[in-house]
Amino acid sequence: MPGYRLWRGIFAAIAGFVFLQPAAAQSDDIAAFYKGKEVAIIVAHFPGTGFDVYSRVLVRHMGRHIPGNPSMVVKNMAGASGLTAANWLYATAPKDGTHMGIFAHTVALENIFGNEQARFDASKFVWVGNMEKSATFCITTKASGVSTLAELQQKQVIFGGTGATGPLVVLSNGIKNLLGANIKLITGYKGALDVKAAMQRGEVGGTCGMIWSHLRTAWKDMLDTGEINLVVQTSGDPVPGVKAAHVRDFVKSQEDAQLFGLVFMVGELGRNYALPPGVPEERVAALRKAFMATMADRQFREEAEKLGVEVVPSDGEDVAKSWRAYSSAAPATVERAKRAITSQ
Repeated sequence: MPGYRLWRGIFAAIAGFVFLQPAAAQSDDIAAFYKGKEVAIIVAHFPGTGFDVYSRVLVRHMGRHIPGNPSMVVKNMAGASGLTAANWLYATAPKDGTHMGIFAHTVALENIFGNEQARFDASKFVWVGNMEKSATFCITTKASGVSTLAELQQKQVIFGGTGATGPLVVLSNGIKNLLGANIKLITGYKGALDVKAAMQRGEVGGTCGMIWSHLRTAWKDMLDTGEINLVVQTSGDPVPGVKAAHVRDFVKSQEDAQLFGLVFMVGELGRNYALPPGVPEERVAALRKAFMATMADRQFREEAEKLGVEVVPSDGEDVAKSWRAYSSAAPATVERAKRAITSQ
């Protein structure tokens, strides 16, 4: 028996060593691939936007957690409210794990809604992770004379938006068509900060699709002085201490829940990072692991807190599961959602 136990122990040790070899070799291969390389994050929006700010914090830390420690850089590719970058990432970007992208959740929905300019399938992007479960708001200026949704349903306010696929336009149309908000929408602004300047000039009196963390940083001056009002929250759990209507209050049926999910609540997927289809699985796994390790990194967390970057992460598989669910929505629900987000 002692001899049997000895040989059984030796066999187990050898087996363990053998089975560990592929994983170790795979890790070495990934490190060898990334060593000396540059990993780019393609931001589909202008510098200074929330997507840009989040990404610049991420690139300063994530490389430490990728085998081989590649350098990382942000590259802005604004255009068509994010469609330009999403199309490029899906079809043209190298499929080797050296290019990630981030764009507004409304862009990822465009293929689902049948936009022929959206030449991608959101469910086939390879999702690395989400940095923030976003709470988004529609806001008005104090000068507009409207501070609640009930007032906005009665008094018309001019809202500013970007392009047709941008969240500022999509969500403004959503509360107009589904909640009865009395909005006159002016589009063509370059981004949220451009709309902010228009609000300060008195050119427009409100907008939608503003993420809470961005309001507390880039809009802090107007928020703290009471120059803007939080009128209705369109995604995320209710923010403590904020008195605003929530779109959930208007859900009356399962059909409403599905519709509001596609129009509004999908906004929780606010800071998603994607890879193009076709990236080798072992590199996807390495990048997902590095992403979540970065989210827990002390130096990253300290910088994020200092900059007001709110971090409520979810991993890539959870994000992928959400997009698969949205992509499989019933055609009738998709059609209702499409009408709801379209200017009428």
